[in-house]
Amino acid sequence: LKQITQYFGCFVKGYKLWIIMELLDGGSCLDMLVAGPIREKYIAVLFKELLIALDYLHSNGKIHRDIKAANILLNSQGDVKIADFGVSTQLSNNLSRRNTFVGSPYWMSPEVILEEEYNFKADIWSLGITALELATGKPPLSNIPPMKALFKIPENDPPILEGQEFSQDFKQFVALCLQKSPQNRPSAKRLMKTKFIQNAGKTSIVGDLIKRRQVWDVQYG
Repeated sequence: LKQITQYFGCFVKGYKLWIIMELLDGGSCLDMLVAGPIREKYIAVLFKELLIALDYLHSNGKIHRDIKAANILLNSQGDVKIADFGVSTQLSNNLSRRNTFVGSPYWMSPEVILEEEYNFKADIWSLGITALELATGKPPLSNIPPMKALFKIPENDPPILEGQEFSQDFKQFVALCLQKSPQNRPSAKRLMKTKFIQNAGKTSIVGDLIKRRQVWDVQYG
C-alpha cells in the first residue's frame, strides 16, 4: 500500500540493527510544524491518505498504536505515509483486543492509559489528537509533563477544536475521533465518508507544506 512506508530489509552491524526503508525527502508532519500550524485544507488531504493506511492496517488486524505528526512522513511528489511501526501490534482472530501499555502519552487514548482492553479504535483517538496537533501546533496538554497528562486524559472531557478559522466539518471530524468511549468512535472506513474528507483536495498540494518549511529554514533556520 503506497500510504505505508516501504521496508526493504535489515542487517546487523556490530551490536546495531539497521533497517532499510524508502526515503521520504519531505520529512515528517512534525518537521512541517516548525514553520507554524498547518491549514485545514492541507490537514484534510493528509488525513484522506492517513485513513486509507489505517483502514488497511485495521482490516488486516493491526493497530499502529503511535499515530502522531512525527510518524506521518511526506515526500516532494505529494505522498503521505505512516511510519514507525515500533509499537504496532497484530490482532489475531482469537485476540481482538490488547491491554499492553504503549504509545506516546499526549496522543494516548483513555482506554490505553487505564490499561483496559482496547482495539483499533485507540488509533482513531490518536488521529483526533494529531488533527489538533497539526491545526494548533501542539497536542492538548503538552504544556504539562507527560506523566501528569496521563492522569488528565482519562479524567478530562475530550479536547475540542476551537476557532473561527476552522470549518464545522473539521470540528465535527475531530469530535467524532475524540469520543471517550471507543464504541462511539467511527472506524477509519466510516471517517473516510465524512464531509471533511470527501471535500479534500489533491495530494499534490502537500508539496506546498514542504516548500513552506524550506522557506522557513532559509529565513530562520
